[in-house]
Amino acid sequence: MTETTETTRTPRQRAFAVFGAVLALLAVGWSVYWFTELRHFEFTDDAYVAGDVIPLNSEAPGTVIAVHADDTQRVEAGAVLIELDPAEARIAVAAAEATLARTAREVAALYAQRAVMRADLNARELALQRARRDLARREPLRGDGAVSGEELAHAADTVAELGASVTAASAQLAALDAQLLDTTAASHPRVLEAAAAVRSAHLALRRTRLNAPAAGIVAKRSAQIGQRVAAGTPLLAIVSLREVWIDANFKEVQLGRLRLGQPVKVQADIYGSGVTFHGRVAGLGAGSGSAFALLPSQNASGNWIKIVQRLPVRIALDPKELESHPLRIGLSTLVEVDVADGSGRTAVGASVRSSPASRIDTLEDQATEARIQQLVAAQARHAAARGQLDIP
Repeated sequence: MTETTETTRTPRQRAFAVFGAVLALLAVGWSVYWFTELRHFEFTDDAYVAGDVIPLNSEAPGTVIAVHADDTQRVEAGAVLIELDPAEARIAVAAAEATLARTAREVAALYAQRAVMRADLNARELALQRARRDLARREPLRGDGAVSGEELAHAADTVAELGASVTAASAQLAALDAQLLDTTAASHPRVLEAAAAVRSAHLALRRTRLNAPAAGIVAKRSAQIGQRVAAGTPLLAIVSLREVWIDANFKEVQLGRLRLGQPVKVQADIYGSGVTFHGRVAGLGAGSGSAFALLPSQNASGNWIKIVQRLPVRIALDPKELESHPLRIGLSTLVEVDVADGSGRTAVGASVRSSPASRIDTLEDQATEARIQQLVAAQARHAAARGQLDIP
């Protein structure tokens, strides 16, 4: 009976039987593959390259007189990119330095004046002592008639007059000492105020040259020669392609097993499947994109439709791979996260991103301080040489 049935099957029936067997084998194979491999990974193609876009803004008003960089050009940290007209800033520096020199000379003169007032006070005290001795010698002679009453009265008036002058000179010296209390020619408040004005003027002059805060590629250049810019005007931006990362937007149903430190494989559309980047999960966003939108959705309004949300997950890439295959901000990528190890954390502690500090500011600060010390010391030496005084 079975042999008869087999022989009576049509070719179509045999084809359906073979197709069903193949489907069953595929289903079994897919199930085995999912159970052993695929269930340990999360995928998304909603992932893009991101990085720091460092704006270069004008810190002082001025007219652009030179632009040394253009879009797509690579620049090194500290390179001069834009120059503003420094004429007004240089005039301000000259005026501030002249004010500092004058103030330092005036303060040095105060020390010289204090020395003069001390000498004058000593002379008046000596005169007062001499007048008192003269009065003391004349008073015993009043009864003998050797000294007239008028002469004795004049001697007493001289003692009183000299005593008053000593009191006045002492008060003037005390007032001057109060101005110079615990200070030197370099640390006097007036000198410090004038020195601060010199620093401010030098800072304004320095801000006429805009240096690259970090190495990278120039983008979004808007500065033009002859353009008058105000403080805070954006002139260009610098993108550091050595420190880019991936922002992968996973669905909320995929986030349950994502942990910090899990290994990641990334394929960028610009290079195709021939290049694979390796990285780690660096952090999970604090909220979905809609929560931080300019106009967040109002789910309590009544017209509510449940929409699966996505959360940005930051993927840190291998710097060596980025160096050999650079990525640009905004490029599309395919992300595969190995979630087999679920022992990591879902949040990261506070971190600070910093760019390489330029030595230009440090060197210019040192030059400004040296110029201030030179001006103050020169005036102190000048005043001391003229008055033969030791001015601190």
